[in-house]
Amino acid sequence: MSERAFFTLDDSGAYLPTRYARSAWSDSMVNGPAVVVAAARSLEHEFGAEEFQPARLTVDLFAPVRNEPLVVQTEEIRSGNRIRVADARLIQGGKAVARATFVQLRRGEQPPGTVWRSGRELAAPADADPGETGPGTNVFFGSGQPGPSWDRDMGVHQNDQRKRFWIHPLDVVEGEPASPFQRAVIVSESTSLMTHWGDEGIGFINADLTVALARLPRSGDIGIEADEHVSADGVAVGTASLFDRDGIFGTGTVVAVSNAGRQIDFTRRRADGNDRPGSDEATRV
Repeated sequence: MSERAFFTLDDSGAYLPTRYARSAWSDSMVNGPAVVVAAARSLEHEFGAEEFQPARLTVDLFAPVRNEPLVVQTEEIRSGNRIRVADARLIQGGKAVARATFVQLRRGEQPPGTVWRSGRELAAPADADPGETGPGTNVFFGSGQPGPSWDRDMGVHQNDQRKRFWIHPLDVVEGEPASPFQRAVIVSESTSLMTHWGDEGIGFINADLTVALARLPRSGDIGIEADEHVSADGVAVGTASLFDRDGIFGTGTVVAVSNAGRQIDFTRRRADGNDRPGSDEATRV
């Protein structure tokens, strides 16, 4: 069983961050994918139902999450025949640091008729081995037009072009394989990176994440591609498409605030080996 996971659990069920949960902004903070998937795992474990599709997860990231035990408290809001809603509060030191809303919809028959679609086709990198199933493997970055531009070196894609990312995500808890829903949530948090990363690095830090899923991913490895970046006066909105080896299955949306004073330059990190570009100040949303 792989040990590449964001957390272990203590006897009370609290999440204990591992080194894989470390934030790029600061060693003392937990990264965004780890935070959102802790909420996702707790909500899915408590309220997930086989006949329901996990259709939306919204996580508000309004305070720094430190490299300390994290408690997730859940509450069922509505358990209907076709719509189920539950909330979660993420607690550290007795205070809420994030909150989440989980919406599940009952699966059923597709309505008749044809609906407009963009027709955009997204595919896995040619070098991504479908037989490689280890958490944190099959990592590729891309930019510009889809196709042969995939590369394992993140820094070479620091430009003003459209970004994309492919990975078999880490597990959430050590010794427990991540579910398809959890893997989708982990990758969707890269909406901020894919949409706000420019030719001088990334200078926005997201204050939330909304992931919407028409279906669950069918492959272990998952991709994400930027759809749009809009920003003004230090406030940004980013949208992205989630895809697997069968095509697009959902979207990610984030709002973000300027963190220009602690901008992360991925080419500089590659050159000097610096993995600690941020500080506590950098993560104060």
